[in-house]
Amino acid sequence: MEDSISSTGSAGSPWEQADADQYVQNISRKIPGYQLQYELMDTLLTALLAQQTHPGLLIVGAGGGQEILKLGREHPDWNFSGLDTSQGMLLAAEQRLEAAGLMDRVQLHHREISSWNSSRQYDAATCMLMLHFVEGRENKLALLRSIAGRLKPGAPLCLSAINGEPASPAWRIQMAGWKLHMLGNGIELGQWQIFEQSFGETSHPLPAEEMDCLLEEAGFTAVSRFFGSYLIDGWVAVKAPYSP
Repeated sequence: MEDSISSTGSAGSPWEQADADQYVQNISRKIPGYQLQYELMDTLLTALLAQQTHPGLLIVGAGGGQEILKLGREHPDWNFSGLDTSQGMLLAAEQRLEAAGLMDRVQLHHREISSWNSSRQYDAATCMLMLHFVEGRENKLALLRSIAGRLKPGAPLCLSAINGEPASPAWRIQMAGWKLHMLGNGIELGQWQIFEQSFGETSHPLPAEEMDCLLEEAGFTAVSRFFGSYLIDGWVAVKAPYSP
């Protein structure tokens, strides 16, 4: 495995859990429809990769391992390269994937995609629940362009992120409901407050309508949404040019 992940580390995101066994349980309690977004991601990629033989997928923000776990179990002929900047979350991913017997088809890399020395062109990519941790529109655009640059023409991307304008009435309405959901599912008030205070510090959402523009600027087309849960949206797009 390139770029060793044998020592502990953490990026300090409010989603992170040190214990890999607790990660999915906790994140599922925080996000209604957490598992559903990965099921929808799977069906979309399955449909779009139906003609591919042994496709290679690029997983950006692979910490925790949820995308690879879901897709690897469903598709024994798919292989994966996963990147994450959090060493602790990559360790959680490694633990889960080893337990599932999937590591023979997985390479995990502890680094940013912009500095990753790989010339491989992938058949598909995912970037789930991580883009809001990238600060600033230009940095988000640069990350999406880096993903596009490592995909074959016509290759799909599935992406989800927290979106919205924190100062807006719409944001406050959604957050009020989200708070009740989390507290009702056993998330402690202190955990909610850390999450609520993370916006503008460790989490940097954009208005949802900006995502269509960002994806198109980055070199994607056929952009559409496939998931929504409070302030989380999911999109699917394909690298241009694309001939359906």
